[in-house]
Amino acid sequence: MSNDETEIIGKKVKDMYGTYIGKVVGTITDIDGSIQTVGIDCGSEGLRQIPFDQLVVQNDVVIFIPKWRLDSQRLLREKGLTLRRLKALIDLVSENDDMKESAEMLHEKYKSKLQTLDDGEKEIKAQLDARLTELDGQMKSVKMLIFDAKVQYKSSEISEAMFESVKTQTTDLVEHITHEKAEISNVQKRLDDLSTEVQTTEAPRQQLQEEAVSYLQNQDAAQVQTNLPEVPEQESATPTQEIAAGPNTPEPAPQPIAPVPETMPINQNTQSDNSEKRSDWLSRMESQ
Repeated sequence: MSNDETEIIGKKVKDMYGTYIGKVVGTITDIDGSIQTVGIDCGSEGLRQIPFDQLVVQNDVVIFIPKWRLDSQRLLREKGLTLRRLKALIDLVSENDDMKESAEMLHEKYKSKLQTLDDGEKEIKAQLDARLTELDGQMKSVKMLIFDAKVQYKSSEISEAMFESVKTQTTDLVEHITHEKAEISNVQKRLDDLSTEVQTTEAPRQQLQEEAVSYLQNQDAAQVQTNLPEVPEQESATPTQEIAAGPNTPEPAPQPIAPVPETMPINQNTQSDNSEKRSDWLSRMESQ
């Protein structure tokens, strides 16, 4: 039996918030003698086997650390270190472009590590949510105990001293629950902050891509504007265009009329038509 095993057996076990859990009654060791799990007598709950890395041995007591706390602390440490290395790598490449080819392998390695940590983060967040649900249920039970004790005191079933004792005992439990819930909320916030930092490391590349797309779009627009057809030169208006132009359109310069040959016979029908038009015009003018 190792010294560690001798020191731990028989000691009381409490959680990190001071609540009594049970007493160590034995251990299970590996082939090399190292302790794997510790058996704890939890009273009516029976014997619990808890991994040794979740226990902190002190002089007169053994402190139990919840698994969610160990897993979250390990994730925060590894993810924070990976992000710092990734940022340092990006800074080095930005200062010396010749290192870009050498840095690609490390960049992919760190990105792969972040992806693995993201998968583990989902499991840890699920554990945190489940633990918060348990703590909310425990808080409701504690409040029910206090309220029931108050009813018993008001109905003279228990003395005032008994009621105060219930309040004192449950107050410590309420503080433990509140403390653990606050710590879980703090861990969740730190995980969210790290996720924001991961997105920030991707922002420069996305910004460069957006700027490139915007630049290409501006270039295309400029090319469209420079390729607009030129304004055609103004041509002489046809007789039809002159009629459609309206009264405000300036009249064109009179064109010289070719002289009619003297030998050309005058059309009698034309003369009669002109006389009829003239008589009609005179009639209309006279009627007005």
